[in-house]
Amino acid sequence: MLLEDKNAVIYGAGGSVGGAVARAFAREGARVFLTGRNLETINTLAKEISAGGGTAETAPVDALDEEAVARHLDTVVDKAEKIDISFNAIGIPQQGMQGIPFTELSVESFSLPITTYARSHFVTGRAAARHMIGQRSGVVLMHTPEPARLGSPLLGGMSPAWAAMESLNRAFSGEWAQYGVRAVCLRTTGMEETPTIDVVFGLHAKGHGITQEEFRGAMAGMTHRKRATTLLELGEVAAFVASDRAAAMTGTVANLTGGVIVD
Repeated sequence: MLLEDKNAVIYGAGGSVGGAVARAFAREGARVFLTGRNLETINTLAKEISAGGGTAETAPVDALDEEAVARHLDTVVDKAEKIDISFNAIGIPQQGMQGIPFTELSVESFSLPITTYARSHFVTGRAAARHMIGQRSGVVLMHTPEPARLGSPLLGGMSPAWAAMESLNRAFSGEWAQYGVRAVCLRTTGMEETPTIDVVFGLHAKGHGITQEEFRGAMAGMTHRKRATTLLELGEVAAFVASDRAAAMTGTVANLTGGVIVD
């Protein structure tokens, strides 16, 4: 298995992306530490992983709270002795964020995703690195959709927020790779299996004056494969990138957009 004897901490594990990656890590042998604000949701995921033969533990952690994140990682190290993987998959509600022209968007709505995502990924990445640098190994992962690189309309502060995450990923690598700590971003299309994308597609369809199904088809049509990235595909690549087989990958983006972005 790719991640045998690895310990992985997942923030936002109660969401679709965090849950998919947690399942993939567990299938590949990792011991997963699931965190989120909704303990009931992550406990359900932990039971599912345990029923499948994996090992999962849960804790309520606010990934914006630096003290809470640090305390939780100290607890993980006390139990497991090391942290091999940190993956942040937090999200925020998109109503009032997307589907609104810049000329009508409030400063607060524009700024919120930028400050939230930048703060959370800095807090969790820094906390993980403080442990990983000492052990001279580890991987910090994050996830962005393709608007991090595209000039798409009606995204408000989301695309600048995602672009900032990819920049932060490069900066993490620039400082930490010399100590054996890798940083990699996983970039996908919007994933149709997630509840969030239903909301987002609805907001954009309304903003463009078309049906949600028409907007969904237009998004799929932008890819070379004519379909969106799946959660399973994201999880499988996340497990590979987090493994020692991807040791040369750092400061980069794993492009899972199916051709929307061509590097």
